Amino acid sequence: MANQKVALVTGANKGIGFEVARQLAARDFHVVLAARNPHAGKAALAKLPDNAEFLPLDVADDASMHEAAAAFGKGHDRLDVLVNNAGIYPDEGVNILSVTRQQLATTFQTNAFGALRVAQEFLPYLQKSGEARVINVSSGYGALDGLSPDVPSYCLSKLTLNGITLMLDQTLRQHRIAVNAVCPGWVRTDMGGPSATRSVAQGADTIVWLAVEAPSSLTGSFFRDRNKIGW
Repeated sequence: MANQKVALVTGANKGIGFEVARQLAARDFHVVLAARNPHAGKAALAKLPDNAEFLPLDVADDASMHEAAAAFGKGHDRLDVLVNNAGIYPDEGVNILSVTRQQLATTFQTNAFGALRVAQEFLPYLQKSGEARVINVSSGYGALDGLSPDVPSYCLSKLTLNGITLMLDQTLRQHRIAVNAVCPGWVRTDMGGPSATRSVAQGADTIVWLAVEAPSSLTGSFFRDRNKIGW
């Protein structure tokens, strides 16, 4: 495993996160499948090949993130790819006029601040990669021309995640760490629902491309279908 690239995927027990983990494992990455629910995480791990492991990680809990980084460091000296995929969509039945402060805070903790804190905690390992890649799973709802008053906390949290992506890029490119955001599209997952137009494989495609095939010089951008899109 010494020469095998290491990837960590948050929220990887199902949906897009699991598909990203599965595809990276198939490309001979050692995959760290991170999820907050140990039972769900271990069940997902059982579906992957031997070059994968489970790491308990709740991106809304600072103590959990710190413990996860310490546990990761006991088995790995570097991290080559970080996919910040964990996210929630709690906006059913509310709009910008009815959303509460607590709902906004809860959504931001996972969708935006969680991604930043994971990057902070795992930065020492990313810096040891030589050419690390951080991929933040965002949404077209987070683009300035995609904001919807009927999806307030999700839109605003993804808009903030896009800002975090830009700021991390500005700070980390000097360390040869590429940071990008991805809109996977409307994907058939628990979050997207059965009517969504894309499969999980289609949703994972650009994420895996940025992790494996895209030039390492490609950083500080927002992607959909392997093409740059506007913030």
